[in-house]
Amino acid sequence: VQLQAFGGGAVQAGGSLRLSCAASGRTLSSYTVGWFRQAPGKEREFVAAIRWSAGSTYYADSVKGRFTISRERAKNTAALQMNSLKPEDTAVYYCAADRRYTSYVDRNSNAYDYWGQGTLVTVSS
Repeated sequence: VQLQAFGGGAVQAGGSLRLSCAASGRTLSSYTVGWFRQAPGKEREFVAAIRWSAGSTYYADSVKGRFTISRERAKNTAALQMNSLKPEDTAVYYCAADRRYTSYVDRNSNAYDYWGQGTLVTVSS
């Protein structure tokens, strides 16, 4: 599976961005797709995830209510709609796929098998 993330950019606080993650090589039908981010000098952290088959979603507390993860099965693409952005959301955002078929979502980045290249999101105050 190859993942390609795009859609990053620079916005002012309170603005919105939409990230996309396009998958190729196979369908994501039994996978979990997650978004992680890494700010300068910080560890990579979980942002959101979606179980592809069930469509169930999971969020970090820091983004709950502001970010929405979704999937478009026909295009084998996941998206992360980010609203009410804050300067602390500034980071490189990565999409990733966990190929295990589980009833839960693993928030540990080590559980994810495939990674896209990062896309930079910069939020200015």
